[in-house]
Amino acid sequence: MKITIRQVSACEIPVLMQWRMEVLHDVFDIPEHELMDSLYKENERYYKATIKRGLHVACFALVNNKIAGCGGMCLYHEMPSPDNPNGKCAYLMNIYTRPAYRGCGIGKKVVEWLICEAQKRNIAKIYLEASEAGRPLYEKLGFVNMHGYMKLENDQDE
Repeated sequence: MKITIRQVSACEIPVLMQWRMEVLHDVFDIPEHELMDSLYKENERYYKATIKRGLHVACFALVNNKIAGCGGMCLYHEMPSPDNPNGKCAYLMNIYTRPAYRGCGIGKKVVEWLICEAQKRNIAKIYLEASEAGRPLYEKLGFVNMHGYMKLENDQDE
């Protein structure tokens, strides 16, 4: 099986949006028929604002010229520190392989491609939020737990 990874261009945002919604339905176990119009619009707005400006890099994984998976990374700056002197960061996200193609190395190729793209941009701080299914792959690629981080839970129902 020949796996090809290629960068998504701004003109492919509609296709990328189909994949993003598939990921959200699958990862968050949302039924396919459930409408997510506002989430769709916000994701589309995000891609349109960031891809052209180079603040988000997305890729497709192709098998026999058919998209089988995807991935992306949000690029940003934080305050420079001893462990990240230039302040450049890459947050890997939306890493997904369609069920029929899982176990074939597609996720690994996507993550390796994203890491390479981050390194080309002189980004040393590369991180992600790991699902239980993805954790073994990420660990094999050198990712480790980031102890000491916390997240504020935002109750939006108030």
